[in-house]
Amino acid sequence: MAIKRGSKVEVGFSASSMTDLIFLLLLFMMLSTTLINPNAVKLTLPKSSNQLKEKPYTTVSINSDLGYFIETTPVSFDRLEETLVAKLTGTEDPTVSLHCDKSVPIEEVVKVMNIAMKNKFKLILATRPE
Repeated sequence: MAIKRGSKVEVGFSASSMTDLIFLLLLFMMLSTTLINPNAVKLTLPKSSNQLKEKPYTTVSINSDLGYFIETTPVSFDRLEETLVAKLTGTEDPTVSLHCDKSVPIEEVVKVMNIAMKNKFKLILATRPE
């Protein structure tokens, strides 16, 4: 008596749906990273022949017209120190990159340098290569 089985289980695996998902994720990541602009404040940095490759933890920008910025967030000078301390608390070797427009008075730059020195932050003054 010959008993036949009605359904057979196919052992193959189709990866086409998985590749579609990976392609869509890759496309999404490529499009979203082009929209990220790390320096929203346009500054004309002074020129220098010395360039440092160290990666800062955060940036402070000073624009003569717009004021102080921590990354892209505008901050008043009165709140600059407490915002920096809150952001850098708990980080190992806190480093701040200072971006200043050429037209900013040196007094404003020294104020931020004093904040960094008082809180023992490493400070990098950003410049353009010559």
